[in-house]
Amino acid sequence: MGCCGDEENDDDILNPPYADATDTTAPSVGESSNSTTTISPMNSHFSALTCRDTLRLIFEKLPIPDLARSSCVCRVWSSVASDQEIVAKAFKAPWNLKEVIGKPASLSFWRDNSIGKFAISHRIVRGDSVASLAVKYSVQVMDIKRLNNMMSEHGIYSRERLLIPVSNAEILSEATCYVEVDNYAKREVAVLYLEGGPDPKTINGGSISSCSVLQSKRRVVESLRRSLRVDDATASYYLSIANGDPRAAISQFSQDLRWETNTHPGFA
Repeated sequence: MGCCGDEENDDDILNPPYADATDTTAPSVGESSNSTTTISPMNSHFSALTCRDTLRLIFEKLPIPDLARSSCVCRVWSSVASDQEIVAKAFKAPWNLKEVIGKPASLSFWRDNSIGKFAISHRIVRGDSVASLAVKYSVQVMDIKRLNNMMSEHGIYSRERLLIPVSNAEILSEATCYVEVDNYAKREVAVLYLEGGPDPKTINGGSISSCSVLQSKRRVVESLRRSLRVDDATASYYLSIANGDPRAAISQFSQDLRWETNTHPGFA
């Protein structure tokens, strides 16, 4: 650009001095058009982003949501982003967990590492109640019932333990959790044992042994018998038609009882 009194050439403005250095000639007929193609990071032929070692170094620093997004890019990214070692490390990172033991039934378990994914295992002893446990662990009564799939407190003594929601995240720091499927809660959670670890007599290769299942079923039948005020055979019958769900068994029994009362008024 010249001085104020100088005349400016419009061509100098439209065509900067370095424009001549750029080759603007069109490619010849025999010349491939690939010479002007820009390599995109999403191009599957970009070797730097298809190298598994490079991807591992990157993915190990990503949080769970970003790993889930990365697994949707291509098959190579999905296989690396779904590696259990990587996802387990990302699962532990926000809570500073020492270790997570156990292999979940589904890889989707790792995709949610919110505080609701963890629970404290409390072994039931005489005198325990849902209210007393809520006070002890500083949680809400409804949260305990919801986590353990409980309709009322009557069935508490039919169980060996209750899962308690984690209210203080600091308790997870440097802790070891066990991936377990709770038969009563009917969900897969990362369980924290404040006193020791899981009982090897009730856990066999990550699944509850058949002996323990039979004992648990007997306790459920006994609890259901007390709740319905019926004999063992009746309690077992309603539990069987409800596919082992005590809540559904009680509901079915109530419906049958109402029908019997309406059909035979003198029955009650």
